[in-house]
Amino acid sequence: MKTNAMRLLEQAGILYEALEYEVDEGDLSGLSTAKKLKIPPERLFKTLVARGGKKGYAVFCIPCGGELDLKKAAKALGDKAVEMLPVKDLKAVTGYLRGGCSPIGMKKDFPSFFDETAILFSRIFLSSGARGTMLCVEPEPLAALLGAPFCDLIKD
Repeated sequence: MKTNAMRLLEQAGILYEALEYEVDEGDLSGLSTAKKLKIPPERLFKTLVARGGKKGYAVFCIPCGGELDLKKAAKALGDKAVEMLPVKDLKAVTGYLRGGCSPIGMKKDFPSFFDETAILFSRIFLSSGARGTMLCVEPEPLAALLGAPFCDLIKD
């Protein structure tokens, strides 16, 4: 099954590999997915959506084992503060469900940011936009497609 994220990567000429895994509705965590796919958790990036007080919604991609530092996220966005989007609002805002949220192909283009650790790897993994499929892609072309800078985003 081809997702919007896959189509957009193809349109941009960005190579990717799709990896399928079995979804456990009781555990949609990135760490569980990394274990199923035998991927180091620092290479699997989860997509988080937050809302700044002045700048609105923004997308933050961080290693699945990390925790978003809201102060660092606000600084990257250029806002005073950000708060996480409640999970119940995720589909309405992004078009994606929890466990299948990709930074590529959301309903609208939101400012996006990657944790700086992404550039340490030749390829990273992130959601395809559908539960049960991850994408493996080079971080630099992906970040360029999204206009997403690499920033320090995770708690120390």
